[in-house]
Amino acid sequence: MDLPMIDLGVLPCELDGGIAHRAAIGLLVLASDQTMEHEFRRLVTQPGVAVYEARLFNDNEVTPATLRAMRERIAPCADLILPGMKLDVVAFGCTSASMELGEQEVFRQIRSVRPDVKCTTPITAAFAAFAALRVTRIGVLTPYSHEVNAGVRAYLDKRGATVAAFGTFNKLDDRDAARISPASIADGIRTLARGASLDAVFVSCTSLRLSEIVTEVEEAIGIPVTSSDHAMAWHCLRLAGVTDTVPEAGRLFAL
Repeated sequence: MDLPMIDLGVLPCELDGGIAHRAAIGLLVLASDQTMEHEFRRLVTQPGVAVYEARLFNDNEVTPATLRAMRERIAPCADLILPGMKLDVVAFGCTSASMELGEQEVFRQIRSVRPDVKCTTPITAAFAAFAALRVTRIGVLTPYSHEVNAGVRAYLDKRGATVAAFGTFNKLDDRDAARISPASIADGIRTLARGASLDAVFVSCTSLRLSEIVTEVEEAIGIPVTSSDHAMAWHCLRLAGVTDTVPEAGRLFAL
């Protein structure tokens, strides 16, 4: 015999602060990016902190022209993340485009749809990391073409960094950059550190993986190492007022 369904009606519930009761972070992730979310999942593990992403169209080939083409896509992408709800920080996930467009232009685009939100980019976060670590002589490792690297070096110089060593994997396609192995990245960092007197190494590009090797590499070369994703994850947390340290995530996350 079938038992009758019992309708219990509206049940009582309470509303808590949700999974982002400490901080809600919005990430603008390039359509071709295979790495940023992986890095953030490893580094942003604090209870009460949530990361929400939207994808922004980009060309696979990285050139100054394709980087500049992202300008008008930033605001619509930022508007897609939790519409009408508060975000504590919005981060734009392209290092070279942030330099090509300029950080303030990126922030202007984001704030056109998210007024007064705190913003960062990979290069904004990198300079915040350099200041926190008290470093000035930087080794830079990128996957970019020589044309894009010229703009990177010029931007770093303009912002006051002393670029004492520079190396590239020279990958023109963002999809290939994401497949550069952590072992190759570690080797590149060690090569930079051997070739010059450095205070720190910056791995530029959100497609490059660092979080799983950062502690090992820092121990090997004796100086701090950070990257586009690594620095930006840290900066998002600090901008949101989250000051937790993260074990085995490098010197930056121990501050």
